[in-house]
Amino acid sequence: MSDPGMAEGASVLRRRDGAIAQVILNRPEARNALDLPMCVALEGAFRALDDDSETRVVILRAEGPVFCAGADLKERRDKDEAWIRRRRLSSFAAYQAIERCSRPVVALVQGPVVGSGGEIAMSCDFIIASTAATFRFPEPQWGTVGATQRLQRVIGKRRAKELLFTGRTMGVEEAHGLGLVARVVAPDVLEEAGLEIAAAIAAAPPLAMALTKQAVDLGEEQALDTGIRIEMAAIERCLAGGEWRHGVGAFAEAVGSPKPQAGG
Repeated sequence: MSDPGMAEGASVLRRRDGAIAQVILNRPEARNALDLPMCVALEGAFRALDDDSETRVVILRAEGPVFCAGADLKERRDKDEAWIRRRRLSSFAAYQAIERCSRPVVALVQGPVVGSGGEIAMSCDFIIASTAATFRFPEPQWGTVGATQRLQRVIGKRRAKELLFTGRTMGVEEAHGLGLVARVVAPDVLEEAGLEIAAAIAAAPPLAMALTKQAVDLGEEQALDTGIRIEMAAIERCLAGGEWRHGVGAFAEAVGSPKPQAGG
């Protein structure tokens, strides 16, 4: 269902069908370029999703053939440095709200991803992309700085530097090989594939899913022994919550009773 707080003309739409929510970039006429209202709307949408107990998983996608053409440079005309600084802080707040969402967030990328669009996509837990998707990080060529932190954490420092320094367009197969994209599908099945993945995530015990996301994120830059302690704390919470009993029961039912062995 559509969120009544999001008008159809808004730059970001929020919809939910059962346990699956969708956040939709909705400026196709501007190639979904990121402007200040979209930054504010994205941050608000993901903060609201954290308060929505019915949502188990979020799909982030975009209307039109372009996922996001980067920052909307047109809105910066006649603005001073203080406004530009506030605008950048607003975009950082939007990325952070996506990244810190307690629900799994899956990005569906159907076409070109440029600059800020890459930040939005990388803020999600993983990316499913169509074969028509491309990625470009041209911030230095535009006289600014961006994507210097998330990109290197995803694909490595030297590969990130090469993409940022040259501003070249990277095809989806290369992005998949570097780990930026988790799965590549044909354009006509992108939405279907995204919904299937979201449904599988939504069907899992919600506490275990939330704790898994939290443990991976908290342990990312920790030493292994610290990461193991983080995982053990998550396991203890799962044991206390009791969801694991349902998981064991469901597994046993899916596998079925073992067949008797000959001579047994």
